[in-house]
Amino acid sequence: MKDQPVRIISRRDLLRGAGVVGTAVLTGSGAAPAAADAAQVQARAPAVAAGAREAYESLSAVEADALEAVVDRLIPRDGNGPGAREARVVHYIDRALGGALASSRPAYAAGLAALDRHSQSSRGRSFAQLSASDQDAVLTEVEAGSVPPGIFAGNPAQFFTMVLNHTRQGMFGDPYYGGNANFVGWSLLGYPGVRTMVTAGDQKALEANQLKPNRKSAYDYETFNKATARESVEEHRHGD
Repeated sequence: MKDQPVRIISRRDLLRGAGVVGTAVLTGSGAAPAAADAAQVQARAPAVAAGAREAYESLSAVEADALEAVVDRLIPRDGNGPGAREARVVHYIDRALGGALASSRPAYAAGLAALDRHSQSSRGRSFAQLSASDQDAVLTEVEAGSVPPGIFAGNPAQFFTMVLNHTRQGMFGDPYYGGNANFVGWSLLGYPGVRTMVTAGDQKALEANQLKPNRKSAYDYETFNKATARESVEEHRHGD
């Protein structure tokens, strides 16, 4: 029997599903974003801080370690630029689980615990302690739903899809929400940034792949109000 593939999804497939997340919309233009320059993306990658671990708002330390390992395999750093770890995707998910994604908190608790049980029973270590190839193999099994009965309370494939969708949100959404640190996700996509107005010169520069990226959160503009954004999150959290 052939070995399991060591990549869950290709980066091309990942980016194909990224265009609908966050507030990354070029107002007034329907043109495709310019291709990112790999060297520039690498230069923008934030340094991984050493020392004391980050305090989380919703996740436990064990859950955060497992989730960090998962998102690092879903969008790994490669020759095209930084990945989910550098974009601080787990920070985004952790914050969102206390707000807009609060309804997903039980699914994360159950799913991450089940992921570790499956890793321990099949490979003898927790997911975060596995090699990258073993992590990919475990995630492939979870994605396919080929996990022994009783390990996951629900459908393991649904848990995989949930985490993948939230990883995309944290990688490519507006940095205001805690992910896409240093705009590495937008740089990877070649997204030129939020603009409230696009001139004819901007449009020509975009089409020629020469438009200078505008690295600002949507909420840096007066037309976007942070208080309104927070109210919207609370409505989403408490609404029926």
